[in-house]
Amino acid sequence: MQKKQLPLNTRRQFMKQGLRAAVAFTIIPRFVMGRGYTAPSDMLTLGFIGTGKQGNILLDYFHKNTQTVVLAASDVDSKKLQAFHKHAEKLAAQKENKLQYKPFSPYPDFRELIQRKDIDAVVIATPDHWHAVMAVMAANAGKHVYCEKPMAHSVGEGRAMVNAMKRNKVILQTGSMQRSWDKFRTAVELVRNGYIGEVKEVLVTVGDPAVPFDLPGMPVPDYLNWNGWCGPSVHGPYHTELSPPIEQDIYPHWRNYKEYGGGILSDWGAHMFDIVQWALDMDSSGPIKFDAPKDNAVKGLTMTYANGIVMKHVDFGRKYAVRFIGEKGTIDVSREFLDSNPANIATATLAPDAKRVYNSANHYQDWLDAIKTGKQPIADVETGHRTSSVCALANIAYWLRRPLEWDPQKEKFKNDTEANLLLTPKMHSGWKLR
Repeated sequence: MQKKQLPLNTRRQFMKQGLRAAVAFTIIPRFVMGRGYTAPSDMLTLGFIGTGKQGNILLDYFHKNTQTVVLAASDVDSKKLQAFHKHAEKLAAQKENKLQYKPFSPYPDFRELIQRKDIDAVVIATPDHWHAVMAVMAANAGKHVYCEKPMAHSVGEGRAMVNAMKRNKVILQTGSMQRSWDKFRTAVELVRNGYIGEVKEVLVTVGDPAVPFDLPGMPVPDYLNWNGWCGPSVHGPYHTELSPPIEQDIYPHWRNYKEYGGGILSDWGAHMFDIVQWALDMDSSGPIKFDAPKDNAVKGLTMTYANGIVMKHVDFGRKYAVRFIGEKGTIDVSREFLDSNPANIATATLAPDAKRVYNSANHYQDWLDAIKTGKQPIADVETGHRTSSVCALANIAYWLRRPLEWDPQKEKFKNDTEANLLLTPKMHSGWKLR
């Protein structure tokens, strides 16, 4: 018996309906697959740039998230890159969701990683002098960015990063993770709700400003691309203080030198000045005056906001901490403590109608959520820029040792050509910020 053929238009309609049904069937809702399943369409693919100590710490954090898969990493140190590769594949093999496992690719040149179309976002954990160039290039390639703190090495670089993220409509989270910690959020809300009264002064204890690199050169090891390490900054001599071998599990000391970092003033200031900026609601601004001590003291800088509040870089006897001083009392906060004088301020329960700030329970998840929703994360690019600007400007004030007036809107010093020339370092070897 011959089968009856459907009319051509009917057959086409049937095929279209069947195709739609097949597609609908293959895109399976997560709840159908059970708890813990993440649909492929919900996955975020990551590439890491910088595979040293901090890069590995961040790998462990992001590995814990079931919505991410690390596809690649890049480093100019082949030994560190190889070790990171092994660690990443070991972590991937441990994941319960086997759909998340994909072959891992190591790249000696970060530009190859950035050009991969199957990578959604990059994690930058390099020395500070590389942050801006890498972040801008990643944004131009359509990648979201997690960038370690301080976000930028200079004011000009930070503004270029802000512009690049906005221009390309991608999300940047700065690694100022203290904003996602309860005690710092509590301190900020206590200050904002007037529990110490009107704030008059803030003391910040962090390390010293950056100094010029002055160590003697050493032979460059065969596993390290030294020109690639120096990149857009000064191509000076190699030293293990700048790029230690993998056997030394330490935070490298490049951060002490102005060519590559901002001293511990920036390294920890990016955490502690950041909390001050947040508490004073200055995430889109900053101090307008910088007064450094006249002698060679490495502490004593005074920074004044337009509202008259004074922030001082001093040692008040509590390492890496902030003290808010108000009319009614004080609040001290660090990673180890949150206390006050009188003592009942720090333990106060905020009223139901109290002013609240952004509540991020997990700094890394917050970035991933922001990528999916399109909303800005807790330490967005403008916030990161303004905090790293405070660090960079503080360094300039220490280097020049004279009073400086700053315009936070124009992002220029008033009537000081020499100081303005320090706002954006010269890019070496043709690297650009666009």
